[in-house]
Amino acid sequence: MTLLWPAALVLLVLVPLGILLTRRIDARRRLRVTALSGTLAPVTNTRPAHRALDRMAGVLVVVAFGVLIVALARPQATIAVPRLEGTLMLTFDVSASMAATDAEPSRLEAAKATAREIVARRPQGVVIGVVAFSNAGMTVQAPTQDTAAVLTAIDRLAPTEGTSLADGIASTVETIEASRAATPADYYSSRSPDPTEAPTVDPGSDASTVIVLFSDGENTTDQEPASAAQLAADRGMRFVVMGQGTKEGVELDLDGFVVQTRLDEATLTRIADVTAGTYVAPGDADPAGTVYSDLERRLVARTEEQELTAVVAALGLLLLVAGTALSLARTGVVP
Repeated sequence: MTLLWPAALVLLVLVPLGILLTRRIDARRRLRVTALSGTLAPVTNTRPAHRALDRMAGVLVVVAFGVLIVALARPQATIAVPRLEGTLMLTFDVSASMAATDAEPSRLEAAKATAREIVARRPQGVVIGVVAFSNAGMTVQAPTQDTAAVLTAIDRLAPTEGTSLADGIASTVETIEASRAATPADYYSSRSPDPTEAPTVDPGSDASTVIVLFSDGENTTDQEPASAAQLAADRGMRFVVMGQGTKEGVELDLDGFVVQTRLDEATLTRIADVTAGTYVAPGDADPAGTVYSDLERRLVARTEEQELTAVVAALGLLLLVAGTALSLARTGVVP
């Protein structure tokens, strides 16, 4: 357990001071009674059981004040919170070919617009993450329910260099597994080792996970995209592949070199098929509906920092009421 305002614990010194002050007041009261009556103040409830009850009232009140001071320090603890959760990963091809203008205003900007629509329609309980890849894969936003953070990550994306679909897919799988292993506040990674071995399941069997791939399908590395997609398929993760561009393609000027770039639907369809997913051609009328139609939520336990101020304060008040009630019942006075 940690405290947000630990300086408030300084007030605990008031508890023993209060005890001493109370005893002095009680002693003076007894002296006045003795002076007025000419005899010692009568002592009641001298049996051990009665004395224990009388002392218990005071102890409860003292403990109550201590607990209330701890509540002022705002205690918090890391606890496992169960909730229904689905995971949606937005994986963007940010290679140079995504700057092509056979989609308005460009392939990447069209993909980002579709992604924003998907984020805007996020159902309750779905966490969304963002992965970008060119000739390597990189996580830019771990899965989160903070739609503003996701939109900010999408807005930062810009075309860079070559294309490695395999690295992008592998980084996406790593990010999902990392987010399920723990719930870090921030997560950043560049692709390093392949994901750790996990039990193989049927493709598409994890209905709580969907990976949306935005790409034109062009691959400039020797790594086979379908083989990398098998990593996701073996974990039951399903791809919804959003094709970007046109089959006819367009010429693109890359630092003085003119290249022809076009939509490779065959590669993208193969990725979708390997994972028992769906290929969505450019111009689909309802991409968000396609993404969320079969995305389910599963029960998970996430470790979160929870403030316990209300719980501790309630305990302190309960002890205070119990001590006061017991004192009133035994002696007729507030301790």
